[in-house]
Amino acid sequence: MLWSLCMPTQFTALAISKSFDGRLVLDSVTCSLAAGERTGVIGENGSGKTTLLRLFAGRERPDQGEVVVQATGGVGYFAQDEQLAAQATVQQVIDRGLSDLRAVEQRMRRLETAMADGDESGMAEYGELLTVFEVRGGFDADARVERALYGLGLGLVGRDRTVGSLSGGERVRLRLAACLAAAPEVLLLDEPTNHLDDGALSWLEEHLRARRGTTVTVSHDRVFLERVATSLLEVDGDTRRVVRYGNGYTGYLAEKAAARQRWAQAYDQWRADIDRLREAAATTARQVAPGRPMKDGNKLAYNRAGGRVQQSLASRVRNAEERLRRLLADPVPPPPEPLRFTPVLRTRRLQGVVLDAADIAVTDRLARTCLSVTAGQRLLITGPNGAGKSTLLRVLAGDITPDSGSVTCRGRIGYLPQEPRPEEPAETVLAAFARGRTGEAAGHAGQLLSLGLFDREQLAVPVGRLSTGQLQRLALARLLSAPSDVLLLDEPTNHLSPALAEELETALSGYDGTLVIVSHDRGLRRHWRGAHLALQATDTSAATC
Repeated sequence: MLWSLCMPTQFTALAISKSFDGRLVLDSVTCSLAAGERTGVIGENGSGKTTLLRLFAGRERPDQGEVVVQATGGVGYFAQDEQLAAQATVQQVIDRGLSDLRAVEQRMRRLETAMADGDESGMAEYGELLTVFEVRGGFDADARVERALYGLGLGLVGRDRTVGSLSGGERVRLRLAACLAAAPEVLLLDEPTNHLDDGALSWLEEHLRARRGTTVTVSHDRVFLERVATSLLEVDGDTRRVVRYGNGYTGYLAEKAAARQRWAQAYDQWRADIDRLREAAATTARQVAPGRPMKDGNKLAYNRAGGRVQQSLASRVRNAEERLRRLLADPVPPPPEPLRFTPVLRTRRLQGVVLDAADIAVTDRLARTCLSVTAGQRLLITGPNGAGKSTLLRVLAGDITPDSGSVTCRGRIGYLPQEPRPEEPAETVLAAFARGRTGEAAGHAGQLLSLGLFDREQLAVPVGRLSTGQLQRLALARLLSAPSDVLLLDEPTNHLSPALAEELETALSGYDGTLVIVSHDRGLRRHWRGAHLALQATDTSAATC
């Protein structure tokens, strides 16, 4: 990695490739970040977003290509899964985050002492250090620490508290506060919105919008991206490439819609060209030489003219057939239809209660809960981690049996778990999609391709080689293509790209069956129209009956 202390901020990836355990994650990626931009890095889980950020941060090196970084004011990196030493204090974590600034300040003080004693040899160095210190906001560092701690909900946490005494969420917020307080010129953040409540999220969004410098954030939070990002880099897990979108999240969605429209237009044009060439070839082949009568009995001239006409017609037929052959050899696949859940075909719709849970509980995972859902009802379940949201859905789906209470379900139930896992790692994508369905697997290829979630080349890939996002797409494909009266969805937008999450949300709005969703997705919650059940942390006093 190349560093410079005298040029404007620049982050550039030049034809970089990166693999892990033989799996190619990024393939000949070239992209750049401009000074002052707030860039969101998006894509499915497992697509390579974190890898790209780690390459920019210098935590990984590309197998091929080069990453060029120029940032006079330093680079700060907030990792998603970094572990802190349990015995470290809150103050020590903050001091570690400010270590670069502290080191610059200490060197400045030593030079000041030397210059006060008459040694002016370090004056030039002092001037450079002072510039860096001012660019990094060194004189305001302690005030920034206080603002960050309070903004992220840690204002009342004692500085002498040990990391081991903090909750998992508090540890993440402490690392984030230290990173923000350091105020580097370039800030690289990997999923900073995890473990933040609504107040802390709002503070973080305003802080990032107001800060100077360049910010690059990996995030799945569509509301955060809409409010903060001025540009987006989408890491495509299928092609292993990176695509840049300007004009923020709105521009990203607009370009996605335009790309699908161009695809539809290209397909329509391809079909029209096929029909035109087929008709041209058939019509020309039926034509014969003009049936004009011979003049002056000149049979030789008559036959010679007719032969020329026939040769011309035959050439036109061959040309049309050749153009048709080339078009058929390079077909434009039909664009996918908008996602739509398959309804159950029945003479009468279900009525009355379809899900009834009476006093159900699972030891240490779900407090005593009662739930009654009627046909066509829409229910959103929220609550803190550990409240038993996923456990409740698994009980309703029949995936686990409660330790107490009873559950009654009516109708066909479609269940999407939070963490998709391959049942048979060696099974192909197509075979996994077709499992349990009538007929040969090959007979289901058209249905799977029509959803637009996989292309034809991916159908033969073993599911054990799929990323988390691709596994989620496979589970979603099975759910979309099977009729259901009741959908039980656990964090359905997790692991998906933002564009696909938007499309799924639209499909859910058009579903007329019974819908029960567990979700922390702010975008989904913002648009929710239906009932709401908030679970509390699991304890004997948190019953929801």
